Amino acid sequence: MRQERSYHTGCMSVCDTIHDVVANGTCKDLGCCTTPVPEGVTNITIEAQSFAQHKDGIGFNPCGSAFVVEKNNFNFSIGNLTKVPNKPGQLPVVFDWMIGTEICSIAQARGKSLCKGNSTCDDSSIDVGYRCKCKDGYFGNPYLPNGCNDVDECADQGLNNCKKQEYCINTNGGFSCRCPKGFHGDGTKTGTCISYRRETSSTSFKVSVGVGGLIIASIMLAFVLFWQRERKRLRIARQSFFTQNGGHLLHQRLSSGRDVSVEMLEIFTIEELEKATNKYNDNNIIGKGGFGVVYKGTLDNNQVVAIKRSLKVDSAQTEQFINEVVVLSRLNNRHVVKLLGCCLETELPLLVYEFIDNGTLHEHLHNERKVFLLKWDMRLKIASQVAEVLSYLHTTISIPIIHRDIKSTNILLDRNYMAKVADFGASRLVPMDQAHLATMVIGTCGYLDPEYLQTSELTQKSDVYSFGVVLVELFTREYAVSSNRPENERCLANFFLMKLKEDRFLEIIDKTIVSEEMLEQVKEVANLAQWCMRLKGDERPTMKEVAAELERIRGRVRSQPLSMVNQYDNDVYLHGESSRRGEQSDHKGSTSMESCNSQISSLLASLEYGR
Repeated sequence: MRQERSYHTGCMSVCDTIHDVVANGTCKDLGCCTTPVPEGVTNITIEAQSFAQHKDGIGFNPCGSAFVVEKNNFNFSIGNLTKVPNKPGQLPVVFDWMIGTEICSIAQARGKSLCKGNSTCDDSSIDVGYRCKCKDGYFGNPYLPNGCNDVDECADQGLNNCKKQEYCINTNGGFSCRCPKGFHGDGTKTGTCISYRRETSSTSFKVSVGVGGLIIASIMLAFVLFWQRERKRLRIARQSFFTQNGGHLLHQRLSSGRDVSVEMLEIFTIEELEKATNKYNDNNIIGKGGFGVVYKGTLDNNQVVAIKRSLKVDSAQTEQFINEVVVLSRLNNRHVVKLLGCCLETELPLLVYEFIDNGTLHEHLHNERKVFLLKWDMRLKIASQVAEVLSYLHTTISIPIIHRDIKSTNILLDRNYMAKVADFGASRLVPMDQAHLATMVIGTCGYLDPEYLQTSELTQKSDVYSFGVVLVELFTREYAVSSNRPENERCLANFFLMKLKEDRFLEIIDKTIVSEEMLEQVKEVANLAQWCMRLKGDERPTMKEVAAELERIRGRVRSQPLSMVNQYDNDVYLHGESSRRGEQSDHKGSTSMESCNSQISSLLASLEYGR
C-alpha cells in the first residue's frame, strides 16, 4: 500500500543457460533483477512467480526467490542459481518511520508534539508525520521526559579545538576556549596564551607610564574628535532620511484629526532592527514584493516579527509607504496583519509587523505537500474570513479603505490556518462623500478589475472583483495567469467562465475536494465568484453581501439532489465573463500592466458576440 492506495511493481529476469549470467556481484537482469520500493509504502507483499508455471523450467535452477533488502547491500552470486543454501541468509532492511500524521507546525500548535527538552521537530524529509532530534551540542533520546542532555565537549578533546584540555570551558550546547588565569590571548589550537609580566625596574616603569599616558591621551583626544564628528554626520544623515522617507508627511497625516494618533505606533531604532535581522542577512528573507523585501527578525524581548524593508524610494513610493503606515494604524481586526511600528531614519524605510509563521494561501494551494491539509471546509473558512476583512474595510471604519491588491499571495495563514490580510501599500482611504477615486491604475494582473483598468476610477467593487478571482483559485487550484493554458484561457477568470459556458465546470474543480457532500457548496461558491466578477461594478455584490452569502453557504445543510452546474442565465454569464482580465502569473513572475491591458482588450472583443 502507498498513500492508502494499492501500488504494484516488479521486475523480470530470463536466462537460457548458466553461461548467460553476468559476473558475480551484479544484479543486472540476467539471472537476477531489482526494482526499487517507492517512498510512502506502508505495506509490502512479495511474490515470486514462474513465467510459464514451471513448464519451461531451466534444469540448473527450477526455483525463484524474492526479498526486500537495503539498496547496495546484496552481492549476487552465480551460486545463488545453482544450489540452495543450507539455511536462510540474513540481509539488512531499512525502515523509514514517523510519528503521527501531522507535520511539526500542526502538532506543536495543538500541543501534541512529543519532542522534549533541547530537541527540535523535523518533518523535512517525509510526507506526513514528524521526527524529533537533539539540537546541536546535545545527545540522547529526544522523546524521553527529560529530553536531550548536553554534550561535554571538554571531556573529549576530539570534540573541541582548544589547545589544552584545561583551556576548555563547557557550556550548554557548546564550549569555549579560554587562557588560564595570569594569561591572555586565544586558547584555541591555532591561538597563543601569553603571560602578564610585571616590570621590575622603577625607572623603566616611570618612562613607560609617561610615554604610555601621552599615547593614550592622544588616542583618546583623536577618538573624541572623531566620535563627535561621526555623531554629527549620523544625526544629519538620519534627519535627511527621515524627511526623504516621508517622516514629516506621516506626522502630518497622523496628526490631521482623521487618522489615528502616533502613540499607536512604536518607533524602532536602527540598531534594534539591525540586531533583530542579523544586519539584514539574506538567510532571514521570507518574502519579496513590488514595494520591498520582508525579513524575519527577533527583538530583544524574544518577540518574532516580520520587518518590511522598502525598496529605494522615489516620491511616488514614499507616498505609498506612508499610506500603508496610515492605513494599517487605523485597523483593528484579527484578520489583518498587525502593524507594530516603523523606522524612518534609514536610507530604506522599515515597517515592523507581527510575524505570521505558516506562509501564504498561494503557497498552500500550489504546494503538493501542503495542499492536502487544506480541505474544502478550511478553504471556505479562509474565504469567509477574508470577505469579513474587506467588508470591515469598506463599511465599518469611519473612513472606508479600498485594499486595491487582493490576491492569494497577500493572504497569510497562521499556524491555526486563520487568514490574515497583508500588504496595504497600494490601499486608499475613501472620503465618505465620494463613490470612487480617480487614480493611477495599480494592482496585480489576473486580479485587477477590468472596469478600473479601463476607466482609472477605483471603487469598492474593484476589491469585490479581485476577491472573486481568489474564490476561483480556492476551488480550482489554478494560477491567476498561466502560460500552460490556451492563449484565450491564460487568465483564470476567462478560463473559469469559458468552462461554465461550455458546461464543463466539473472538469476544473480541484480533485482533492470533490465529494458528493461538498459539491453543492462548491457550486454555490462558483455562482458567487461569477457574480463578483461581472463586467460592470454596479452589478457586483458588496463585500458585506459576499461575506453574508459565504456564511450562509458554510452553515446551510444541503439535501437537494446534485444537478448540472451550468444552469445560469445567459445575460448574467456574459456579464461575468466579459469582466475577465488577469495577472499573477504561474510562479514565473508577474505580467506587465501593458500586457494586462492587451489581454482585457482581446477578451472583451472575443466576447462581443454574446452581448
